[in-house]
Amino acid sequence: MQKHALLILLLLPATALAHPGHDAAGFALEFSHGFFHPFSGLDHMLAMLAVGMWAAMRQRAVLQIAGVFLLGMVLGGVLGIQGVVAPMLESLVLGSALMAALLVALAVRLPLAMQLSVTAMFALVHGMAHGMELPAVGSAWAYAGGFLLATALLMLAGWIGAQALGVQRRQRLMGAGLAFMAGSLFFV
Repeated sequence: MQKHALLILLLLPATALAHPGHDAAGFALEFSHGFFHPFSGLDHMLAMLAVGMWAAMRQRAVLQIAGVFLLGMVLGGVLGIQGVVAPMLESLVLGSALMAALLVALAVRLPLAMQLSVTAMFALVHGMAHGMELPAVGSAWAYAGGFLLATALLMLAGWIGAQALGVQRRQRLMGAGLAFMAGSLFFV
């Protein structure tokens, strides 16, 4: 009987919680750190808002564009965690924010495959930056889940903003404003 009790205790999930960060509080903390990280950098926020606005120009593919961006973030995040980062990464992050905003400001309509490729490249560099900046946490997945949710919400905000502005001229003005803010970050 004692052998069975010992075996049952060894199989209980609580025995796997010996390392910090595996409990619900640790998961929530790591998730919240990941969630708030995209809001801590204006370059990330501007890029994600602009990608959402650019996706709004192609209503039928909005979910494809958002999905490609999120997948690109994951791939870039994994590369960043592994230490594989593009040279001049911060300049690429800023440049992608500026380019995404300019695509909105100029109302650039690319073929869908090209728009998805450009979106993936933007996401890749942002993901690398997030992965590279990943703090020492118990669960990289909790952290990644948080920043992916925040990314999706920022893109949604850009899409909603584009819908609310309605007229393409107003969307272009908003894109120009985002481009101005992104461009000014090069001088900070």
